[in-house]
Amino acid sequence: MFHGEDEAQLIEKVVHINRVAKVVKGGRRFSFSAIVVVGDGKGMLGSGLGKANQVPEAIRKGIEKAKRDMFQVKLLDGTLPYEIIGKWGAGRVLLKPAGPGTGLIAGGAVRAVLEAAGVQNILTKCLGSHNPHNIVRATMMGLRDLRTPMEMAARRGITLDEMGA
Repeated sequence: MFHGEDEAQLIEKVVHINRVAKVVKGGRRFSFSAIVVVGDGKGMLGSGLGKANQVPEAIRKGIEKAKRDMFQVKLLDGTLPYEIIGKWGAGRVLLKPAGPGTGLIAGGAVRAVLEAAGVQNILTKCLGSHNPHNIVRATMMGLRDLRTPMEMAARRGITLDEMGA
């Protein structure tokens, strides 16, 4: 999706690395899975899961998948247009817009996703599962479902003034 100089400015964040074991005749065989988030800090965002026998290779695969999965987040002055709950599996993430100067109030996995997207002011809360896999996907789903006020007005076939925005 990105080529040349755009690729140099991408923010790559490793959210979580998990060591998994397969039990074989001679003992345990270990491999790694890495959840990676990639963004340009200006609204483009993607996440990927890479699996390999070595950590660097798993991270590289995760970054490749994240770059293929990128989409544009609808941001409004460094925050979200409205409150939304992203859902994925048992993971739920409440994303609440905040005024300037609030900062990024988010923990672990959610913070990594929002930093990569370039969100400056937001309040978040994990509801349900705290599993990093589900939390990253839930945050992504919430951000993917966002619509700008203009899109909502066009969808309803009314003007922005009629909508009360």
